Amino acid sequence: MVRDIFLKVKEKILRTVGRDSDFDEDFGEDYVEIDTNLDKGPKAKVMVRPFFIEDFADIKPALDALREGTTIALINIRPLREKDIIELKRAVNKLKKTCDAIDGDIAGFGEDWIVVTPSFAQIYRTTQTETIEETPEQ
Repeated sequence: MVRDIFLKVKEKILRTVGRDSDFDEDFGEDYVEIDTNLDKGPKAKVMVRPFFIEDFADIKPALDALREGTTIALINIRPLREKDIIELKRAVNKLKKTCDAIDGDIAGFGEDWIVVTPSFAQIYRTTQTETIEETPEQ
């Protein structure tokens, strides 16, 4: 029954195209086996990745990873905090804006770490985590 339907559709197509012999050569009774054991590449998994921020420019790899949507960023801000607090505020504001854009979550824990997640993850908040608030740039 299915074969009859296929043959009728084939005939209608061939009448409109007018290439019966080409169609039979390309799509005849032969078939092709597909190897299902081929490596399909890496599957999309969640990656937890550490970043160390020593300068404002060091946040770019973290931002790029977050925009991909499968990375949870653990960012050590201690080197920048010890070096330049104004640059740290700029970096945190940039992280916060990107987090808002991707509908993610951001929080600090301890004095040295910030965690930023994409939209599929939420940060559990306790007294040891704090919400990062955007501060006006100076």
